[in-house]
Amino acid sequence: MGVALTRSAQWVAAGHGPAALEVTPLNEAILKEIITFVESFIYKHPQEAKFVFVEPLEWKTDLEPSAFNSGYVVSETIVKSEEVDKNGQPLLFLSVPQIKVRSFRQLSCLLFIAGDTKLKEAQACIEANRDPVVKILGSDYNIKKEDSTALNILDKIIRDDDLEGKMKMKIAMLLKQLDLHLLNHSLKHISLEIRLNPLAVKKDIELLKRFSGKGEQTVLESIEYTSEYEFSNGCRAPPWRQIRGEICYLLVKPHDVETLCITCSAEGVFLNGGKTDDEGDIDYERKGAVYKDLVTFLREKSAKFSENMSKQDLSSNEGQQKEKDQLEEAPKKEETTTFQKALSDSDKSTLEKNQINFGKSQMAKRLEPSLNWKATVDYKDHKISRKEGQEEKHGGKQLEKPRTSVSLGRAQLLRKGAEKTEEFVSESSSESEEDEELPDHRQEANADLPSEYWQIQKLVKYLKGGNQTATVIALCSMRDFNLAQETCQLAIRDVGGLEVLINLLDTDEVKCKIGSLKILKEISQNPQIRRNIVDLGGLPIMVNILDSPHKSLKCLAAETIANVAKFKRAQRVVRQHGGITKLVALLDCAQNSTEPAQLSLYEARDVEVARCGAQALWSCSKSYANKEAIRKAGGIPLLARLLKTSHENMLIPVVGTLQECASEENYRAAIKAERIIENLVKNLNSENEELQEHCAMAIYQCAEDKETRDLVRLHGGLKPLARLLNNTDNKERLAAVTGAIWKCSISKENVTKFREYKAIETLVGLLTDQPEEVLVNVVGALGECCQEYENRVIIRKCGGIQPLVNLLVGINQALLVNVTKAVGACAVEPESIMIIYRLDGVRLLWSLLKNPHPDVKASAAWALCPCIENAKDAGEMVRSFVGGLELIVNLLKSDNKEVLASVCAAITNIAKDQENLAVITDHGVVPLLSKLANTNNDKLRRHLAEAISRCCMWGRNRVAFGEHRAVAPLVRYLRSDDTNVHRATAQALYQLSEDPDNCITMHENGAVKLLLDMVGSPDQDLQEAAAGCISNIRRLALATEKARLVARWVQHFQVHRRNSNIQVEIQDHGSCSESRNFFRRSFITSMLPFDQHWTSRPIRIKLKNLMDSPVNQSNFRLRHVTI
Repeated sequence: MGVALTRSAQWVAAGHGPAALEVTPLNEAILKEIITFVESFIYKHPQEAKFVFVEPLEWKTDLEPSAFNSGYVVSETIVKSEEVDKNGQPLLFLSVPQIKVRSFRQLSCLLFIAGDTKLKEAQACIEANRDPVVKILGSDYNIKKEDSTALNILDKIIRDDDLEGKMKMKIAMLLKQLDLHLLNHSLKHISLEIRLNPLAVKKDIELLKRFSGKGEQTVLESIEYTSEYEFSNGCRAPPWRQIRGEICYLLVKPHDVETLCITCSAEGVFLNGGKTDDEGDIDYERKGAVYKDLVTFLREKSAKFSENMSKQDLSSNEGQQKEKDQLEEAPKKEETTTFQKALSDSDKSTLEKNQINFGKSQMAKRLEPSLNWKATVDYKDHKISRKEGQEEKHGGKQLEKPRTSVSLGRAQLLRKGAEKTEEFVSESSSESEEDEELPDHRQEANADLPSEYWQIQKLVKYLKGGNQTATVIALCSMRDFNLAQETCQLAIRDVGGLEVLINLLDTDEVKCKIGSLKILKEISQNPQIRRNIVDLGGLPIMVNILDSPHKSLKCLAAETIANVAKFKRAQRVVRQHGGITKLVALLDCAQNSTEPAQLSLYEARDVEVARCGAQALWSCSKSYANKEAIRKAGGIPLLARLLKTSHENMLIPVVGTLQECASEENYRAAIKAERIIENLVKNLNSENEELQEHCAMAIYQCAEDKETRDLVRLHGGLKPLARLLNNTDNKERLAAVTGAIWKCSISKENVTKFREYKAIETLVGLLTDQPEEVLVNVVGALGECCQEYENRVIIRKCGGIQPLVNLLVGINQALLVNVTKAVGACAVEPESIMIIYRLDGVRLLWSLLKNPHPDVKASAAWALCPCIENAKDAGEMVRSFVGGLELIVNLLKSDNKEVLASVCAAITNIAKDQENLAVITDHGVVPLLSKLANTNNDKLRRHLAEAISRCCMWGRNRVAFGEHRAVAPLVRYLRSDDTNVHRATAQALYQLSEDPDNCITMHENGAVKLLLDMVGSPDQDLQEAAAGCISNIRRLALATEKARLVARWVQHFQVHRRNSNIQVEIQDHGSCSESRNFFRRSFITSMLPFDQHWTSRPIRIKLKNLMDSPVNQSNFRLRHVTI
């Protein structure tokens, strides 16, 4: 840092007061880099941030004690940090106005507290501490010394064994890296400076004087030097100001503003302090931004000047057009000679016209690089290709540069290489398929084409066969045509102009590249031209131009890539040739913390480079693979940083890129981590409708996550969203806003806020006369809002139910899903279900069960559940739909889990009516439900168990479920983690346990132990169902045990059988029906004749040929024996 401040920073000359930094763009850039380093130090190096400086950094500050809050002890004039060193001394001490700081941590906190004045604080600190490294680390670490190299630092690391020494070494290395970074940054900044010279400034002033004076058509009222004396070097500034690069001072009086006092310097043009009142001296201090030239400065300061300049541009263009028309009228047989003559005339004419056309004056030309061709041009005839057959009828022989053919061959080679690469690179299915090819429009040979078509073809011919000057002039002339017209675009393509333009991109001439890219940028709006550019291998060349040191080339290349990369193959080519990484690198050029009005020339260029890079990334981000490439290249932090800028033209592509990428979960997590939501919400308040649209769409994509929805609410994003609902003219923005409201409404807290902002009433008003993309989002938002009683009442009172029911007859799948959800939510209210039924909404919902889309079927079935549950005569209503019950039972054959769960829920409500239950039983609902029992989906498990529980209440359905093996899978449901599944399953098992065979199956599958655990559940319904099921299983077990005792008693008498008849009467003290069943199964096999007449209690068994000895058994009593 010491070397950079000494060698790169621009200080006030000695003898002119205390040492101070000049207010220059370079110093400002250095200070910003230092601020960035200090602010991030606390996060990147937390341990080093706690290091206590050897000496404090001390300077005079403008901060007041009231600016310090937590972490500081504040009095009226003194502030002390709570953080202290080992001696108890505070690491920050402020005694107004003097401040002392002794750690990077406190420096970082101070910059945060300073806020907008941090640049001023950093400047004061640097000016008061010319060698801050010595104060931080001590004199042994003086980086300004020539012997302070990496080897010396390494040697100190080896010699110092203590922790403090190692800490110092690490900080020294970090400061060394900062020093190198500042030097490189300064070198880059200086290399991009475009310095004015006295001669150029003088010519500009003379030109402006010619068109100044009284009258509305003049550009200025007056422009005068403040000094009439001119030095030998052409400067009019005093010698002590010339050493600062200042050339002269001007007093300029525009038509619409006060007189301006301007400084013209080598660095640019800026406004100074004006003349003093006392002696008429000039206040040389800069009062605003630095502009590249005088015309640009005056355009910014005076609207009248800019308007009159535009008129001058128009008159100049008309003159140039007349000259071109004269050129076209020349005889065709002398075309080559005429063209060469026109070139010489055009050179003279251009110099004359430039005196009038200030927009294309010599000042603008200084910004362009010189034209130096490496090889001479050799003219030769060649055979006209098939594409140029049309031109053969209208012109003479074509001329072509040898380099064109060479470069065309190279373009074909690049294209073949790209195609070969594509064969080996595996792509995702979404990207591997090419977009639908558009028809290739070729102009008919006999078509009545406009004159522009033939004029452009002639220019392309000159482009091919001309020398350096002819090429540049032909490019400029081509740009004068309306290249947005398809005729002009296809004229360039049909005559082979695309190949030539792409060939020019591969030359070393900057002017040719710029001209070619400007034309390609315009014509690449045409979908056919885009594909032709990719086919000719133009994209790899444009990607390589992104590495150019010329920022104008970078911008044009990025903008052209943005236009071309609208389809998947182009997006893939950009990625495969490293374009994503290079485009992401362009985002790192912008100084986003500066306000637009305060931008200097250099910063404006950086912002433009970043904007073009973001525009290209926006186009490329339509591909999933490119989204991943952007993320891996570090694009998210850079996009987040650019999002903090106030440049609207920058924000639109940045937000657009984030909007596209936010569809991926990885991006949504990164967006939360980078705190992007806050800036998206802030830009919702912008006046730019396109920016509002993209911000709302980005929120729509990100609001799938609950944390993001909460962040939108906490940052105040719900109110501007509700306000934007009132602006219905811009349908694209309205669709984005309603989408964001829909996703944010998933959180109940957000719904409460929307109700406060009267957004629900506005949404109801949008249910009619809106496009489908808006309706989908509006109905989706209402569906979420309807989950609360208050909102359902609002929708009913606003008359929202009828338009919702009317939308049930649509065909849009997404709209039908949302409408059925909203109607189903409204049907919870008895008043609303009456309206829905009167409007025939239930029948429309039932008809949607025939829709081919599974999502629509499922949503319709879910909506039918509250309709059936809350209708007054639901059973009769359901039976009134002809074929409705058979339809819903057949839906149990679906493969979609959501459809199955929703249909099971509907069957649960339908089966509450006994007649309907009988009908669906006849339609085979029991085997279909049993077949679904082996599922792992908890949602389906719950509603399936509820349906089985209801269906058990008819006929022998309990036995049928057991026969179809539905019991054992149900027992496994008890091992789920979902309490709702437990409750529904326990109720189903309770109903099934009424059949003894089902009880045996439950016991064998371990249901008793699982149910015992659920008896202690806080859910009362689950308690009762589990206890009832266990009770039934236990009764069967007791009866079975008693039956076994009877069986053993019978066997005892069989051993000693006699030829006598014994009638035994046994009284059972337990359950009788289960014992009877056991006797019937067990005793028939014993070949004992017995009476089939059974009583319920006591049980009578007649036995014959048994021994007459008495028998006493527990729980049984022998009443009497007859022999």
